[in-house]
Amino acid sequence: MARPRSPEAHKKVVKAALALFGERGIAATSMDAIARASGVSKATIYKHWADKEALLMEVMLYVHGVGGEPEKADTGDLAQDLAAVLSRKPPGEFEEARTRMMPTLIAYSAVHPEFGKAWRDRVMEPPRQRLKRILRRAVAQGLLKRDLDVELAMALLLGPMLYRKIFEKRRGRRDAKDVGLETAKAFCRAFTRHESRC
Repeated sequence: MARPRSPEAHKKVVKAALALFGERGIAATSMDAIARASGVSKATIYKHWADKEALLMEVMLYVHGVGGEPEKADTGDLAQDLAAVLSRKPPGEFEEARTRMMPTLIAYSAVHPEFGKAWRDRVMEPPRQRLKRILRRAVAQGLLKRDLDVELAMALLLGPMLYRKIFEKRRGRRDAKDVGLETAKAFCRAFTRHESRC
């Protein structure tokens, strides 16, 4: 019978890996280094994760807050439902670690396409699918026109999020507005049927 996983050891390894991936980069961080930094044996680490990529994936899911309950997105208010997905923020306590690791993760994903695909499937695709479900439900309810191009609607909704992440953050701008909510409201004003309320 297999021994149960130690939550304490598990957490130590994730935190040590997070620090090392951020400081050294992914390629330069070995499982030996993670074992030394965490104080957990390499044998124990391999009982928890098959390889470094499996550990890297868990670290990235951890710092992005992925795996918890999805946002409630069936309130009856289209703008609020869209905003619930668009405005989701990962845990603030890991903002510095995410900022430090993202360039490394992007470069690693380019060289390791299977990992990049798994990352997109686990982190980026679930919110996209939630947005699509909200849009399709709004079409079925008559809030949005039947001929709505869902893919174009997705681009219009996600574009401002990407713009803000790429350009406004670089300039150090701190805007008090909730861009997700403002984007959802603007989308509703532009695309809901005149007789419908958003």
